Amino acid sequence: MAANLKEVRNRIASVKSTMQITKAMKMVSASKLRRATDKIVQIRPYSNQLNDVLTDIVSSLQGDINLSLAENRDVEKVMIVVITSDKGLCGGFNANVIKQTRHLIEDKYETLYEKGQVDFMFIGKKGYDTLKATLKGHLNNTYLNLFHHLSFEDVANVAEELVGQFSSKKYDRIEVVYNMFKNAGVQFTQAEQFLPIQSNSVEKGNKSSDYIFEPNREEILESLIPKILKTQFFRFLLDSNASEHGARMTAMDKATDNANELLKDLSIMYNRARQAAITTELSEIVSGAAALSAE
Repeated sequence: MAANLKEVRNRIASVKSTMQITKAMKMVSASKLRRATDKIVQIRPYSNQLNDVLTDIVSSLQGDINLSLAENRDVEKVMIVVITSDKGLCGGFNANVIKQTRHLIEDKYETLYEKGQVDFMFIGKKGYDTLKATLKGHLNNTYLNLFHHLSFEDVANVAEELVGQFSSKKYDRIEVVYNMFKNAGVQFTQAEQFLPIQSNSVEKGNKSSDYIFEPNREEILESLIPKILKTQFFRFLLDSNASEHGARMTAMDKATDNANELLKDLSIMYNRARQAAITTELSEIVSGAAALSAE
């Protein structure tokens, strides 16, 4: 019985220690989430408006000016950018991105993948660590640590590299798989086409916006489109960063609640075992006293 009591005491101490860690991680994630949320809330309207302008321009210029970044070529080689986190303990955050990546391959690029014509770029270590042993094609792990110092300048360099690879026709399509942030408890896993630029003529019934270009369309588009694409790619990472902290905060909150429930059950178990031990000792004392009285 003493051994059982000691075992339960050790489990209680272990759960209390774990609960302290989960509480601390929840507080840290909550603090980081506030900063990450501020960034994504500030950039999202700007990014969405720029993206609308970009798709409107592409729609209005179809058949007029040949935009290389909007060229829909026969898809012979694809790049998939997989954005996950560097650390775990964030619920299904990374697992959902990995699952979405596999679904994207199966649903859209299975034939190309079997031919080895699908390459991957990983941002964040968890996706790379999980998929490197099972994926075919070239796995670019140059930017695994991009979240260590997340800045527009560093992200812009990655976007420039992807734009260059598309322009040189190394890849005919570039997709990005990431988590879109809604709130601390909800994130949506997305597979979004980065290049070629898509038009919105379908959504708007082939009615394109009428833009006036000054000095001329070619010069403006040459400087405008790369900036819009860089901002769009930066938004992918800010979304993912906020989603990670939200998912980790939620996961640690649930872990803390589960630890608290387990602690209650263990306390009841300990008290019952202690009461049983006391009852046994009292029974032995009473039996011993009765035996002495009989003598």
